[in-house]
Amino acid sequence: MFLGYRRKIMPRLNMVEAINLALKQEMEKDKSIILIGEDVGEDGGVFRVTDGLAALYGNERVIDSPLAESGIVGTCIGMAAGGMKPVAEIQFEGFVFPAIDQLICHASRLRHRSRGRYTVPLVVRCPIGGGIRALEHHSESPETYFIHTPGIKVVMPSTPYDAKGLLISAMRDPNPVIFFEPKRVYRAIKEEVPEEEYMIPLGKAKIVKPGNDVTLITYGASLKISLEAVQHMSDIDVEVIDLRTLSPLDTETIISSVKKTGKVVIVQEAQRNNGFAAEIIARINEKALYSLESPIERVTGYDVVVPLPRHEDMYLVNQARIINAIEKVMKNAI
Repeated sequence: MFLGYRRKIMPRLNMVEAINLALKQEMEKDKSIILIGEDVGEDGGVFRVTDGLAALYGNERVIDSPLAESGIVGTCIGMAAGGMKPVAEIQFEGFVFPAIDQLICHASRLRHRSRGRYTVPLVVRCPIGGGIRALEHHSESPETYFIHTPGIKVVMPSTPYDAKGLLISAMRDPNPVIFFEPKRVYRAIKEEVPEEEYMIPLGKAKIVKPGNDVTLITYGASLKISLEAVQHMSDIDVEVIDLRTLSPLDTETIISSVKKTGKVVIVQEAQRNNGFAAEIIARINEKALYSLESPIERVTGYDVVVPLPRHEDMYLVNQARIINAIEKVMKNAI
């Protein structure tokens, strides 16, 4: 007797678990991958993303480093040029600045400097953003520093499923990749994540929700809050795009959507001044200006130091601000 198709049950994982699984599977498959960072070994990292990996692969492949971000990244650049595939963890995004010299002056340029003789297959994992009531230098959004730098790829997943697939692609990429992990959604979302390996190509955005009235472009932790805001707007058909990779940017998907809807809202957690939203607006103006029916709206952080911890919610993007922006572009449409 035919009993029908039984769908394979996949585990429901949060982002921490999905990233841990990606690291575990790639380390098992590729012996040249090593992990290095502050407390990544015995303690499993400050957010426990590398939990259990030292027990599996030993202290020679999961290395607890000194508190020296420039040393961590500089060591990894040498390892990568020598044929290994290091994955460095920076505990918080605000600690990455001591390593900027290594990343911008060396990791991003070594292929060019050596005329292709050397590559730097380095992944720098880095929690990013606010929303967890942390201290100063623990809640920044510095992605623009690296998006601006030629030779570095910048990735920021928004969901557990994407985090696993994007990280596997990053670890297999011959170029340096900054892999930002939005800490506000580390454990806030659970979804089905395949146990087997899979890759999500870098440089390809995802249309999370199709729509015809407004294009909403976002990434990282702002995707969750954007989708929640859109759920309250049943009378407006919003198309939601998750960029996933910030550099290289999937301009084609953005422009295609803008030409369809004619109205755009961009949501980012980072400060407004010179933020990534401005670059997206510039590309839309270059390639789809005559398709716009309304001025583009930006919903961003404010141009101040993140006010921690009591006033953090006043700084962060929220549903009300997103809804107001969507209503404004609809109201101002020609």
